[in-house]
Amino acid sequence: MDIIVISLLTVLPCLCNAGSTDNLAFGANAVQSSTFDKFADANHAVDGNRESIYTRGSCSHTAGEYNPWWRVDLKRIYRINRVTITNRGDCCPERIAGAQIRIGNSLDNNGNNNELAAIVGSIPLGGTQTFTFDHIQGQYVNIFLPGTQKILTLCEVEVYSDNIALGANAVQSSTFDQFADANHAVDGNREPIYTRGSCSHTAGEENPWWRVDLKSVYSINRVTITNRGDCCPERIIGAQIRIGNSLDNNGNNNELAATIESIPLGGTQTFTFDNIQGQYVNIFLPGTQKILTLCEVEVYTG
Repeated sequence: MDIIVISLLTVLPCLCNAGSTDNLAFGANAVQSSTFDKFADANHAVDGNRESIYTRGSCSHTAGEYNPWWRVDLKRIYRINRVTITNRGDCCPERIAGAQIRIGNSLDNNGNNNELAAIVGSIPLGGTQTFTFDHIQGQYVNIFLPGTQKILTLCEVEVYSDNIALGANAVQSSTFDQFADANHAVDGNREPIYTRGSCSHTAGEENPWWRVDLKSVYSINRVTITNRGDCCPERIIGAQIRIGNSLDNNGNNNELAATIESIPLGGTQTFTFDNIQGQYVNIFLPGTQKILTLCEVEVYTG
């Protein structure tokens, strides 16, 4: 994989809040290879605070050692495409140089063998820098600093996926069989073969629906849907994408964003519209004896 290291943002030291709802690492559990002193806990790097003065208690810090590392457990698998790091602001900015961002699902070698997303060239004293890359699926994000007598200090690590539905809780009007769970449509996998276990599926019924709860209100302007690939692509015709904050009629009375005319067998199609504010995204299929199957639903902002 080509490694892409892009600096999108460098700022002066500040108390900027990094704990926004789309930062997947905020408040998650973090561990590290060693802990330098009482100020140095690994979880300080995911506390939502970019404070870069070490003694103010919002940075992680390892001892000087061989190949130090830090890792956050996101608890579920996400498609990640951005990691933002805030460097120490009271000394030693050069220590971060060469740190590797690694993402994946394995804990072999403490997670440091997972896929390499980016390498840190440098981050200024107390600066914040964002590294973007092609999406990598993973539960664990590691910052790994290879070398001897290295010290790894992180004053904040933020992890982002631009698909805000990924890993969120989904429900549906009915569940057809053991392959059919509503959450399969937000597992980050566009696999369209139903029996491989990555699609939702309702029973045949009147007005079937599926809904994802984003937990916060977002300004949404795109929804991407992957259709079933082993049969029945016509079943999706007429499905409505509805977005809003109400659960009246199970959310199916929220604002109509788009109506699906067709999606090819196993195809993926993106529906764009003017920004609609909402916590809930519904796929609603009006009619009698309808079946709603969704092999992935992705929700985007901005």
